[in-house]
Amino acid sequence: MNAERPNGRGAADDVADLARRAGQLAGWAARTGFALGRKLPGVETAERGVREVERQLLTELRRRLDEVDDPYHAALTAASAMNRPTAVEATVTLVPARDNHGEPLRAAMAELLNHSIGFGRDRAREYFYAIILRQLTPDEARILSALSDGSPFPAIDVVERTGLGGNGRVVLRNASTVGKAAGVSLPDQVPGYVTRLIGLGLVNLDEEVPTLETQYEILLTDETVRDAEKHVKRAKFVRRTIHISRLGAQFWQACDPSFG
Repeated sequence: MNAERPNGRGAADDVADLARRAGQLAGWAARTGFALGRKLPGVETAERGVREVERQLLTELRRRLDEVDDPYHAALTAASAMNRPTAVEATVTLVPARDNHGEPLRAAMAELLNHSIGFGRDRAREYFYAIILRQLTPDEARILSALSDGSPFPAIDVVERTGLGGNGRVVLRNASTVGKAAGVSLPDQVPGYVTRLIGLGLVNLDEEVPTLETQYEILLTDETVRDAEKHVKRAKFVRRTIHISRLGAQFWQACDPSFG
């Protein structure tokens, strides 16, 4: 799956190069405070250029990641090869190849089980982090970067207040000021980004922190929160905080573009 090219480089080497380039670009943008200098002449145009390069690098990185150690990709490739007269028989040790002919999902599971035999602890961790990285959007990476120092950020759910003063349906979940702090491209998608990061185990959701009162008040004026408030007769705001999880901290330490 990690075939060598004539110059001795493989797909994994290409992925590493792309990751370094994307990381260097993101690290440079963070160090120069791009988001804070948008009002300066010419900065907005320059930022669009940076984001476009960043997008192209991340798109290519994701494409390469999809081709490196991806069991489903390997299974499809093997299935395609089996249909060609000159193909070499695919190697799937735990499940016979003949049982997987035309069934890439079963072959993909066999690939994963085979990996579990040959992987050591470090290789398994690298594989796990690569799978997580593949699922992140650029905006979500920015949010994780903003959370990486361990600082908490306010989060608010907008729910419908019932007649007895309880909570009814949730109309907005996990709105947060972390999106603005991270300089995301799609501020209205921050609740979804945060929800996804929580689902991936990279971010934890905890109780309200009173010392963040000012930030909660700012969050209540957020356009996304105010729009959600319009969809209920009586809104109730459930305050929480978000911060990077233990897994998120370990993942960021392994992927932090400012190191290595």
